[in-house]
Amino acid sequence: MIFDPGYHEFSVVRDEDRCIKCRVCVRQCSFESACHDPEEDSVYNDQTKCVGCHRCEALCPTNAIEIRRSQSNFKENENFTADVIRNINKQALTGGMLLTGMGNDKPYPIYWDHMLLDASQVTNPSIDPLREPMELRTFLGRKPDFLEIEESEGVSLKTELAPQLELELPIVFSAMSYGAINYNVCEALAMAAGAAGTYYNTGEGGLHKNLYKYAKNTIVQVASGRFGVHREYLDIGAAIEIKIGQGAKPGIGGHLPGEKIGEEVSSTRMIPVGTDALSPAPQHDIYSIEDLRQLIYALKEATDYTKPVSVKIAAVHNSAAIASGMVRAGADIIALDGFRGGTGAAPTMVRDNVGIPIELALASVDTRLREEGIRNQASILVAGGFRNSGDVIKAIALGADAIYIGTAALVALGCTLCQKCYTGKCGWGITTNDPYLARRQNPEIAAQKLTNLLRGWGLEIKEMLGGMGLNAIESLRGNRLKLRGVGLSDTDLDILGILPAGK
Repeated sequence: MIFDPGYHEFSVVRDEDRCIKCRVCVRQCSFESACHDPEEDSVYNDQTKCVGCHRCEALCPTNAIEIRRSQSNFKENENFTADVIRNINKQALTGGMLLTGMGNDKPYPIYWDHMLLDASQVTNPSIDPLREPMELRTFLGRKPDFLEIEESEGVSLKTELAPQLELELPIVFSAMSYGAINYNVCEALAMAAGAAGTYYNTGEGGLHKNLYKYAKNTIVQVASGRFGVHREYLDIGAAIEIKIGQGAKPGIGGHLPGEKIGEEVSSTRMIPVGTDALSPAPQHDIYSIEDLRQLIYALKEATDYTKPVSVKIAAVHNSAAIASGMVRAGADIIALDGFRGGTGAAPTMVRDNVGIPIELALASVDTRLREEGIRNQASILVAGGFRNSGDVIKAIALGADAIYIGTAALVALGCTLCQKCYTGKCGWGITTNDPYLARRQNPEIAAQKLTNLLRGWGLEIKEMLGGMGLNAIESLRGNRLKLRGVGLSDTDLDILGILPAGK
């Protein structure tokens, strides 16, 4: 028998004087760390099962619980840290691949934190968004090289425009599939997208029929597994996204464990109950840009050329060249997902070691498309760990048209990034399909939180735009003169295409 030393990441510290043995923590702990001994009438914790979701701590009526990081098992070592030792131990016990959820949490540089926005002062005065109009409306899709105006009977647009997505602010809820998150969360995202005048992405899990009523705010995704993809699904969406890659796991496919495939998810995804949903790494009809072109036009043909088609790739070193081919293949929107992008389940080593930061990929793609004179032929939609409105507005200045948020949206619903999404036991009722746990998310309340988040970010974006002397988000797109770098190398500044602060 192999000995398990029981190394654990968190310790649950219980104040016995405050604890009234109400067993709230026992009922709330979906990972069965909190236990009750009926014979002794005592409440205690199995420390090895605590994942640090903090739900018991948040809901304890007497504040008797504190969750702490456990470092007592290991001597300090900068190379073999506690996490490294625990991971080696897990694989020695199981012989399996390490899995994780959410985005890359390693201390790689966060370039957003090394960029500052320029501001107006005297010669180009700032604008007060409380007293003057401020335009955040954004259109995603292929733009014409020039516009022809008909003035014979009034003023009208003569040029025929390609299909566009109209956003009231440049933020979209990113792809999170039904099954990876539960129905209540899917509906909350859909409701919030409608209320805020933006869109949400179904991810590769298809669309539950009860959510068809939110069609005008829905982006439907076509991924390698083709889960839930059928004619009605394509017709319902306001746009179609072809998923080639994902920031949390570039170059590999998707995996939704069978434990999450219940009756409703099974019906929507069109796969058997209880079976793992494994999507292959490549789309087996795409092995070249020419193949991609064929799929783009097949989807446009199937939907009568009424909606834009997006192509999503992971941010990798040659993203710029790939994006150029995608635009020439007919993609209306380029979706770039950086290595901090979230996930429901990914191999830990892939998430932490593959891909590049979204900041560098965005700058290189925008530069390449401008140099080739095709920038207006596609919009750029970026994702990968956006945390606040400051990140959003810097991305716009760097060249993005709009931003996807996923992890930030889940944090707004209570997520504490315990990274155990793949277990299906989410303590906050987000990444679980257990009916008891899923009820912890009320769609109406969750939608209100998401709407509030977008409203708050929108107000902050208007303030920052006004401070730069701009009254429209379109005036900032790709305007890198409004950015300055702090603490960045010459190579970083060159790739980002920005000047150092003070110059």
